[in-house]
Amino acid sequence: MAAMDATPQNTPETYSGRLLAFTIPTRHARGRLVRLDRTLDDILAAHDYPAPVTHLLAEALVLAVLMGGLVKDDGSQVTMQAQTEAGAVSLLVCDYKGGELRGYVDFDAARLAELGANPSLFALFGKGYLAITFDLAGGRGRYQGIVPLEGDNLSDACERYFYQSEQVPTLIRCAVRSDGKGVSAAGLLVQHLPEGEEGRERLHSKLDHPEWDHVAILAGSLRHDELLDSALSLEAIAWRLFHEEDEVRIQPGADIAKGCRCSVDHYREVLGRFPEEDRRDMRDENGIVTVDCAFCSKQFGIEI
Repeated sequence: MAAMDATPQNTPETYSGRLLAFTIPTRHARGRLVRLDRTLDDILAAHDYPAPVTHLLAEALVLAVLMGGLVKDDGSQVTMQAQTEAGAVSLLVCDYKGGELRGYVDFDAARLAELGANPSLFALFGKGYLAITFDLAGGRGRYQGIVPLEGDNLSDACERYFYQSEQVPTLIRCAVRSDGKGVSAAGLLVQHLPEGEEGRERLHSKLDHPEWDHVAILAGSLRHDELLDSALSLEAIAWRLFHEEDEVRIQPGADIAKGCRCSVDHYREVLGRFPEEDRRDMRDENGIVTVDCAFCSKQFGIEI
């Protein structure tokens, strides 16, 4: 029977709005779990998205949290951008930084309406790509991987990113539900990290470590209704999946909240990079440049 090594015993269980990290030492695996409800409603309230776009963005926001939870909570940021030139959805952007989450989608409403209620990923984007960028704090650099937007959903594309760009076998499961009470979404990410990530070709390790196949089978048994069950804690999900392991170490992660970093100072700095001739064309009759934040829909009137 597994030993669930959690942080202090009086720590409350995690149900929603907070990341949960776990590791399975004997299997050289780590994982992240998250469930979002109020945070999603806060982010989506700034937009009047149709149902297919709401579902797409909800999945993307969960993925941003799962991937953001893999880096240290020290000011590092993870950005996910899906883009195409010919799809009904032209651009999707999400980013995560220290528990702060935001995202938006650009789309053609007329073309989207022609796709029906449950369009596929290919129907939404056509031939597109997914770029995932890790901006590491403390001068540790910035790295990006780009993969085709292929598969049944964004989770499939993210799995491909880890396999292709980082050579890390990864399993991701996401679930989204929308009803009269609002939108909820949840996800699980599990990775195989042999030899502590260092000193070996990680893709190589998949071939000679049967532990990963074992972990992937267990993680893959997770059902969508379990992910979305608000009465089932994330710790209980980890226990259900991996209770036969020798040890599962649990570590509560960051609280997740809507966090848009737009400000007058930020946009004034951006506008200052444009030539004066361009800024002149942007000003209204009162000399004000109006800027809309794509993430939170706030408007800023900037005198520059």
